[in-house]
Amino acid sequence: MEVVKNLDLQRFMGRWYEIASFPNFFQPKNGENTRATYTVNEDGTVHVLNETYKDGKKVSIEGTAYKADPKTNEAKLKVKFYVPPFLPIIPVTGDYWVLYIDDDYQYVLVGGGPTKKFLWILCRSTHMGDETYNFLVQKAKDLGYEASKLHKTPQTDPPPETEDVPKDKGIWWIKSLFEK
Repeated sequence: MEVVKNLDLQRFMGRWYEIASFPNFFQPKNGENTRATYTVNEDGTVHVLNETYKDGKKVSIEGTAYKADPKTNEAKLKVKFYVPPFLPIIPVTGDYWVLYIDDDYQYVLVGGGPTKKFLWILCRSTHMGDETYNFLVQKAKDLGYEASKLHKTPQTDPPPETEDVPKDKGIWWIKSLFEK
């Protein structure tokens, strides 16, 4: 599967809001105001902070992203999280492939590797116009994704503040595994 080449990592850093995604077992069901914040670590890897609000409470998980193959110019990254988040002992690694990004680095289509089981549409703002959204959905379809599985993520404007530190340290992760 073709991915973005020569991703400018510095321009990619910062906050991204989840506009839509495939539902998956590792994100709380019915989460709102879901977002990811990326910052470059001193060693060149990327610190990942994923946050969402579930039943009015912020939940989050932190991880590290790095190039799957440093010798290529492809935007195929690996993301490593430790689970359970409240007692990080087991590393879990997944694919994070940048499938499309606009020239201004304002919206992006991300896939979870060659399986096509995971897909995210992210944007620098909390909302995306229909034309841009439909363009990214069509891109996903063209790449063989079952775009009808996309679920739009509710976002408020302005987004909630992020200064508070989540108190549950990932208890949501266990609860989300048992939700129906």
